[in-house]
Amino acid sequence: MAPPRILLCGDVLGRLNHLYKRVQSVNKSAGPFDALFCVGQFFPGSPELLEEFMDYVEGRTQIPLPTYFIGDYGVGAPKVLSVASKNSSNLGFKMDGLKICENLFWLRGSGKFTLYGLSVAYLSGRRSSDSQQFGTYSQDDVDALRALADEPGIVDLFLTNEWPTGVTNRATSDIPAGISDSAGSDSTISELVAEIKPRYHIAGAKGVFYAREPYSNIDAVHVTRFFGLASVGNKDKQKFIHAISPTPGSTMTAVEISMKPSNTTSSPYTFSEQTVHPKETTKRPSDGVSDSQYWRYDVSQKRQKAGARDGDKLCFKFIYSGSCPRGENCHFQHDIDAREQYLRGVCIDFLIKGKCERGPDCNFKHDLQSKVESYSHRRHGSENANRSKECWFCLSSPSVESHLIISIGESYYCALAKGPLVQDHVLLIPIEHSPSTLSLPQECESELVRFKNSLKLYFKNRGKEAIIFEWVSKRGTHANLQAAPVPSSRVAAVQDIFNMAADKLGFKFVAMKFDNNSDGRKWLRAQFDRNYSFFYVELPDGTILSHLIEENERFPVQFGREVLAGLLNAPERADWRTCKLSKEEETKMVEEFQKKFEELDPTR
Repeated sequence: MAPPRILLCGDVLGRLNHLYKRVQSVNKSAGPFDALFCVGQFFPGSPELLEEFMDYVEGRTQIPLPTYFIGDYGVGAPKVLSVASKNSSNLGFKMDGLKICENLFWLRGSGKFTLYGLSVAYLSGRRSSDSQQFGTYSQDDVDALRALADEPGIVDLFLTNEWPTGVTNRATSDIPAGISDSAGSDSTISELVAEIKPRYHIAGAKGVFYAREPYSNIDAVHVTRFFGLASVGNKDKQKFIHAISPTPGSTMTAVEISMKPSNTTSSPYTFSEQTVHPKETTKRPSDGVSDSQYWRYDVSQKRQKAGARDGDKLCFKFIYSGSCPRGENCHFQHDIDAREQYLRGVCIDFLIKGKCERGPDCNFKHDLQSKVESYSHRRHGSENANRSKECWFCLSSPSVESHLIISIGESYYCALAKGPLVQDHVLLIPIEHSPSTLSLPQECESELVRFKNSLKLYFKNRGKEAIIFEWVSKRGTHANLQAAPVPSSRVAAVQDIFNMAADKLGFKFVAMKFDNNSDGRKWLRAQFDRNYSFFYVELPDGTILSHLIEENERFPVQFGREVLAGLLNAPERADWRTCKLSKEEETKMVEEFQKKFEELDPTR
């Protein structure tokens, strides 16, 4: 298959007539091209161009090829983007672009997605001290992008509006006149690009064209090429559109990906390490990467006054993903309660720094979801004593959402999943506070089997099969076994898609097939080790896939859900927080489920 053909463009400034006239000319002479990526300000710089711009947005003039933009600021931006944000087709966890109109997509916030085999990462908006709904990025956006960069695989394209500070360091070719780091440059982007290590980095905002020589990356074999693009219709006639045709990194051989052109320089960002984070210039001899990549934040001012050490600061990687590559060697705190609060929908900025720059525009909660002791007084003994009061799933907890409960037995209860992946997505939850269904006494198994068999029959009567999975944290959260219905026509592909997802993360499942559920559960108990986290999925044909998670292994907490969201062609539903319903909707769904499930309910 031929590599995709991509056009890159600088600040459009609303000049869509000029842009697409040039695009059609290039397409005719050197195309066809598959997509256009625009960096820098996309919206008009003055009201005079708004009518021309809206002709495209409102469909009176057609956009000739798929166009993706990140410069969500300028005249008319709040109105256009607010309408797009509320469009039902754009709701959910969408990293591949919110549709503005036919062939026009807004890459909002930060994210990573695949287009024509290319891995594309982006940071939308510009850095600003003001809290704005559109046009600026937040610390959440930066931190989420850093966590995404930690995932396996090479990023092919990285899109930012502003240039990275220091990109001209060590450059040997002529540098365009008028380039100043103080205008249109951002040190945060320097940090991000040094961590993400994309094969291509594209930026706008400076109004000049600059193609830097390829440079080597630290701890990576491939080089990065930087392109700064001028604005559309600029008076100096500098290049504002550039064509590339990169082979996706995922399909290249090790030899191909490691090839370095003769003009390759060293990384420009090693010069700026001391200036980007002056407070973090001291590195421990054992560190392979800068501590700034672990996003340490002071928990509170009180601790600073008390002389905070690194151990009093939180590791963002652990909070975001549930694991940290450094494991026990990490210099920052792997705080379980902070991780649980994040899973409950609490804003990361609020949780770690005590405030959020987005304010009311933030999609996450700005209050703790249970009465948690202060960080300075939390100890293991008091944590265990208060766990049931804090836990989302303990029936005795004030935090439990009792309106989601469907049925209660002696050892287990059944509840509708919060932010369900699909309709009738339910959880089987131990009544006792236990980190795993596999660590409960053997006598609890018979009731669990009855619940599972009832759910399987309930789903089968509706042309579906139950996919049952559990993620077991060795750090002691309350167990919940998830049962998600999948159309019978898709069941044959379930094992393959789980194996493909495992390959992407660099591990292989242990697979065993059993004639009855009891034997399968006995085998799982034998595989389970309380000293490790554990994931397993039970398939309709009796096959069980399991994986023991190593201490330093990166493993997504929502892995099972993410895989099934992909199977169902609903990637926007991979994160439960984007699927939350109102309490009234949840109550109605529970009542409807109970009526249909009543005859099969093993507790009746």
